[in-house]
Amino acid sequence: YTMLFNSYDFMIFFPAVVFIYFIIPKKLRYIWLLVSSYYFYMGWNAKYAVLIGISTFITYLSGIFLEQASGEPARTRKLIVAGSFITNLGILFFFKYFDFFLGNINAVLSMAGFSPVEKQFDVILPVGISFYTFQALGYTVDVYRGELKAEKNLLRYALYVSFFPQLVAGPIERAKNLISQVDHVEEIKVWDYERVVNGAVLMIWGLFLKMVIADRAAILVDLVYGQYWMYGSAELFLASVFFTIQLYCDFASYSIIALGAAKVMGFRLMENFNTPYFAVSIRDYWKRWHISLSSWFRDYLYIPLGGNRVSVARRYFNIMVTFLASGFWHGAGWNYIIWGGLHGVYQVAEDMAAPHIARINKKIGTKTESFSYRLGQMLITFLLVDGALIFFRLDTLYDSAHFIWRMFTHHDPWTLFNGTLYSLGLNVTEMHILLFALLILFLVDMIRYKKGVTLDVFLGGECLWFKWAVVLGLIFYILVFGVYGPEFDAKQFIYFQF
Repeated sequence: YTMLFNSYDFMIFFPAVVFIYFIIPKKLRYIWLLVSSYYFYMGWNAKYAVLIGISTFITYLSGIFLEQASGEPARTRKLIVAGSFITNLGILFFFKYFDFFLGNINAVLSMAGFSPVEKQFDVILPVGISFYTFQALGYTVDVYRGELKAEKNLLRYALYVSFFPQLVAGPIERAKNLISQVDHVEEIKVWDYERVVNGAVLMIWGLFLKMVIADRAAILVDLVYGQYWMYGSAELFLASVFFTIQLYCDFASYSIIALGAAKVMGFRLMENFNTPYFAVSIRDYWKRWHISLSSWFRDYLYIPLGGNRVSVARRYFNIMVTFLASGFWHGAGWNYIIWGGLHGVYQVAEDMAAPHIARINKKIGTKTESFSYRLGQMLITFLLVDGALIFFRLDTLYDSAHFIWRMFTHHDPWTLFNGTLYSLGLNVTEMHILLFALLILFLVDMIRYKKGVTLDVFLGGECLWFKWAVVLGLIFYILVFGVYGPEFDAKQFIYFQF
């Protein structure tokens, strides 16, 4: 079995975990959640639970040793941190990047006329390894910096690393937020109607994003990207826009369901997405997209490199290193590195262009606070994000370049009007279902953008009839229009592969 949030298994597992969690003695709650979390993870591959165990134990010990070495020379403490990082990143490298490096080494060897290095074994990528590794390493750094006391209880710490709602696809939680909640789990109120309903609303909204929008958009995206050389500009542009929407809805849905599931049990997780496609610049986009990862790289890589407190050239270097690392975190492939590098280039270019744009705007009297100006900024940002995601979606640089070349050279505007678009996996009805669902997404994101509140909080402040009309409407839409396989095969979340 696989414990996907949109599977029947999870629909049985989650209520059972919550029910037992609230009826057992409060002192046993964290142990029950730990057992449940490991059971949840072992649904993918039981053997790989050992890897979480190793990562947990090493970072737990490093925290204890760091606290004991508080009076020791700085070199000793740095060695402890280095040991934690080398071991954890070594495991991550072996399982995620070994094949990539071996492939590149063999490519160089063959160019030099040498025979390739034979691969002796196959490695299966453990689901969520990048997420829990970063979460555990963040704890090591926080203890080293003195921002956090080391957690003495190994089982409570193990729950922090493996907490099942956000274990396999984030958000990448901070120890300062989650460990304190684990330590006070006995104090969580057994039944809080508002909290449980709000958590359930978030879970329903997440399922709507995944099953109605992401999985439906995926049908068109997979078809066109799978044989892009057969299509012209209109279809390729549509597929790239749909992939941008699919990725957002697929990934945000996981984080939102995770937030909702945690909320039902009385835990607060950090928000991972905040209306990223309303961003007015690439810098703004990264404050709104995958917030837990972008803030992790900011705090544990960009700032230690010197951040903004350095020369302009060095700052641009820091930005590029951070974004290349972010690209590489996403996957062991040059396409991910190029995607990350593009976002680094965007930020540097944006920073360099800012004073010139400001001067031009002042000269010609542009109304920079107007709706139209901000809309223009949003559209440009969206198109830049969309263009970079072509590299993210296709495996090779050749495919990405060929895709973009066809997009700009094979003009076929008539396909927008002659019904061709309805032959791309989604017929007229399916396309209308998707467009109506996108309108709902736009309204919900607009509320988040304008009022600064998530859907559950917004509905909490509305009349009871309206709240339940929305919730029941979403449930109805999921049940009737959710994308189900021929025999209902829950579709994997995209970010599991990272």
